[in-house]
Amino acid sequence: MTDVKKPRRRPRSDGQRNRQQLLDVAKAAFTVGEVDIPLDEVARRAGVGIGTLYRHFPNRDALIEAVYRAELDRLAEAAPVLAAQHPPVEALRAWMRLFVDYIAAKQVIAPALNGLVGGTGALYAHSGDVLKAAVNSLVSAAIAAGEFRADIDPLDLLRALAGVSNFSAGPGWEGSAKRLVDILITGSRSSAS
Repeated sequence: MTDVKKPRRRPRSDGQRNRQQLLDVAKAAFTVGEVDIPLDEVARRAGVGIGTLYRHFPNRDALIEAVYRAELDRLAEAAPVLAAQHPPVEALRAWMRLFVDYIAAKQVIAPALNGLVGGTGALYAHSGDVLKAAVNSLVSAAIAAGEFRADIDPLDLLRALAGVSNFSAGPGWEGSAKRLVDILITGSRSSAS
């Protein structure tokens, strides 16, 4: 007898809504320092039962990782959308500003991420791959359009923004990092643009 795998069903809309509500509540809790919020409290604030939470996230680590991945996915999905809606340099500028928001979200949930049982190595490696692909595509488009110098390393742009967040992680660093986006864009321009 052979095992026949059923095709995976698309989640119901109420299930998707519940999952998103759980992610939003967890992120909000992490944002205000409630890293150790009980899972039943997350479910209560989300307006769902604890069984619904466990159906989506079998344990605390799964919830924490899902919050992080949701932020990463939002950033990754923005790159092609921005590229389709804006000229190359403006798409990159908008994406880099979103990258600053991503760094801020990552800093907020870092204490929770640091508690993951399996560590964060694989999770961060995956995020690095996703971020590299997004910024490479946007910078390549700017170079191809003749708006950026050909010697620009896309990762240098991300390193600069990450460096600002690490150097001055106090209140208001996001504004400084977003101003740095404009400086980086200006410094990366080709002499023809």
